[in-house]
Amino acid sequence: MIGIVDYGMGNLFSVDKALERIGVPHFISSKREELESADGLILPGVGSFKDAMHILKETGLAAFLDGYVQSGKPLLGICLGMQLLFEESEENGFSKGLGYLPGTVKEIPSRNEAGEAFKVPHMGWNQLIFKRDSQLLEGLEEENVYFVHSYFVDGIDENDLIASAQYSVMVPAVVEKDNVYGMQFHPEKSSRLGMALLKNFTELVLEKESQS
Repeated sequence: MIGIVDYGMGNLFSVDKALERIGVPHFISSKREELESADGLILPGVGSFKDAMHILKETGLAAFLDGYVQSGKPLLGICLGMQLLFEESEENGFSKGLGYLPGTVKEIPSRNEAGEAFKVPHMGWNQLIFKRDSQLLEGLEEENVYFVHSYFVDGIDENDLIASAQYSVMVPAVVEKDNVYGMQFHPEKSSRLGMALLKNFTELVLEKESQS
C-alpha cells in the first residue's frame, strides 16, 4: 500500500488519479499513524520550499519522515517534494531541508554559460537523460517528461543522480540514495514514461516489503 503525504502543498488529485490508473492500492493522509502503515510514501509538492518545510516541521511530519526513512521504507519526492529531500534551499532566503541527500536548491539561471536566454520557470516537456542504472528506470527509454519549476538542485552527489534534463543548466531530474527517491518533473502528468516510472516505484516498494 502506498501512502500519499497530505501536508497542504501537494498536487494530491493528479497523483491520486495516476496511481488509480495503474491499479496501485493507495491512500492520502496527513495523519502520522496512518502514514506509518504504508509500505512506501509519496511526498508531492507545489509552491515554496520555505513554506513547505515550515508546515512539515509544525505538524510533526518532518520528524515522522525522518523516522520513516531511517526504518528503510521507500520515500519518493515529486517536484517540490524532491527538493525538500535535500539539505537546503536559497528560495525566499535560506532554509534547511529534510537533508536526506546533499545539495542546495537554487533558482534556475535565465541564461546558460554561452549567454543563451531561457524562460524561467522551466515549463513543458523535456527529455530525460539516463545517468546510471536504477530499478526506477528498468525497461524504460529516454523520453520526454513534463516539468514545471523555477528552482533546481545544485551540488548533487553524482552517485545519487539517476537521470537529468538539459535546460540553461543540467537539471537533476531523478535521484536515488538508498531508500530515498526523487523526481523533479511531474510523473503523474508525463504520459507513458511518467506512468511507467510510478509503476516501477510501486513495484520496488512491494519488493522491499516482501523482503522485510
